[in-house]
Amino acid sequence: MNETLILTILTIITAATPLVYAAIGELVVERSGVLNLGVEGMMLGGAVCSFAVAHHSGSATLAILAGLLAGMLLALIFAFLTLSLQSSQVATGLALTIFGIGLSALLGQSLVGIAFAGLPSLQVPWLSELPVLGRLLFSHDAMVYGSFAIVLLVSWFLNRTRAGLVLRAVGDSHDAAHALGIKVIRVRYLATLFGGACAGLGGAYLSLVYTPMWVENMSAGRGWIALALVVFAVWQPGRLLLGAYLFGGISILQLHGQALGINVPSQLMSMLPYLTTILVLVLISRDRGRIRRNAPASIGQSFHPTT
Repeated sequence: MNETLILTILTIITAATPLVYAAIGELVVERSGVLNLGVEGMMLGGAVCSFAVAHHSGSATLAILAGLLAGMLLALIFAFLTLSLQSSQVATGLALTIFGIGLSALLGQSLVGIAFAGLPSLQVPWLSELPVLGRLLFSHDAMVYGSFAIVLLVSWFLNRTRAGLVLRAVGDSHDAAHALGIKVIRVRYLATLFGGACAGLGGAYLSLVYTPMWVENMSAGRGWIALALVVFAVWQPGRLLLGAYLFGGISILQLHGQALGINVPSQLMSMLPYLTTILVLVLISRDRGRIRRNAPASIGQSFHPTT
C-alpha cells in the first residue's frame, strides 16, 4: 500500500477519535431523554485539565483521568440544574458551552506554548510487525483502542443488558418508566455523568495526542459535530463510529488539499467539516420516519415526578 495512503488513514483515525468519544457519550445521554448541548464546553474542560496534569505530573494516566473527571464535573453541574432544578436543557447546555470556553481559557493561560510528548503507541507483539495491517490496526495509543472498546461496550449495554433496557425506557417515556418504579432522575444523572466523562476523554485526546499542547478553544467546534453525529447515526453506536470516521476524513481534507497544491482558499477547506455537518442534518431531517422510529420520544423534556 502506498505510504501516503497509510499516513492518510492514520491521520483520519487520529482526527476521528475525539469525535467518537464525545459522540458516544452524548448518544447515551440522549437515549436517556436528556439533551446536553454543552459537549463543546465539556471537551474544552477535559482538554485543559488533562494537559495541566500531564505538564505538572508527567503522567499520561493521571492526565487522562483528570480529563475524564473534569468532564464529569461539568456534566454534574448541568445535571443538577436541569434534572434537580428543572431548568431548560437547551439554555443550560448552551450556557455550559460558554462557561467551558471561558473557564478553559482562564485555566490555560499559563499553559500556552508548552508542548507535551504525547501518548506512546502500544505495540501489539507480532501483529504490529505485519507489513501494512500492523501500522494501520496494531500501532496506536491506548485511547484509540479505547474508543473502539467504548463503542462496543455501549452497543452491548444498550441492546443486551437490563440496565440498557431501563435507560432506553426512560428515554422513550419517562412517565411510563416512573409508573413502573424506575428512578428516572437517577438514571438520567448517571447517563449525563457518563456523557460528561466521554466528552472529557475526547478533550483529553485533543490536548495529549491530536495536538499535544494547549491552545485556547482547541476543540474548534468538534462538540457541535459530535451532536450532529448522534443524529446522523440515528442513535445507533455502530453508525456513529462510521460517521465519526467519515467526518474525521473530511476534517483532514484541508491539510491534504493544501499539501497537494489544490487551488482552493484555505478558509473554504476549513469550513468543509461544518458545511458537511449542515448538509448531513438537512438530508437526514427529510427522512422523518427513520428519526421518529429511533429518536428517544422524551428527549429534551423535563420530568416532574408526581410522587
